[in-house]
Amino acid sequence: MRLPPYALFPASLAVALLLGLLPIPSELAGLKPFWLALVICYWLLEAPERVGLGVAFAVGIAADVVHGSLLGEHALRLCMLAFIVLRFRARLRFFTLWQQALAVGAMLLNDRVVVLMIRGFSGEAMPPLAFWLSPLVGMALWPWLFLALDGLRLRARQRGG
Repeated sequence: MRLPPYALFPASLAVALLLGLLPIPSELAGLKPFWLALVICYWLLEAPERVGLGVAFAVGIAADVVHGSLLGEHALRLCMLAFIVLRFRARLRFFTLWQQALAVGAMLLNDRVVVLMIRGFSGEAMPPLAFWLSPLVGMALWPWLFLALDGLRLRARQRGG
């Protein structure tokens, strides 16, 4: 089944949302990357005309509803990520893939600090040390995710004319 070129963006967001819902053993929960952030980051770098703070906010609200988390948590996290990516987009696009991975890792680490602050303000307990491993996994996945989405986007563009 082939997706029309305009459907790749919402389909990639839907897949990222579903990947975030996959059950994972509690011992490995700290290794689960923030898939939505990675996909939003890709689209912000490659097609900023499609994605902005508004889309990041809307996707974040949808993620809050789907995950059953504090309403606005994912929205705040994705908006902060989107702002940083858009602010430094011109520089990030000229980085090599591995340099981009380091930058994405830094943004995901920033996201973890935001999560820690949100949980602190809501009265939740401090997370375990494995909580800090997720940005490293996201950083390691970034080149492969970027290449996969880029290949799909270029193929869809060639089919769409």
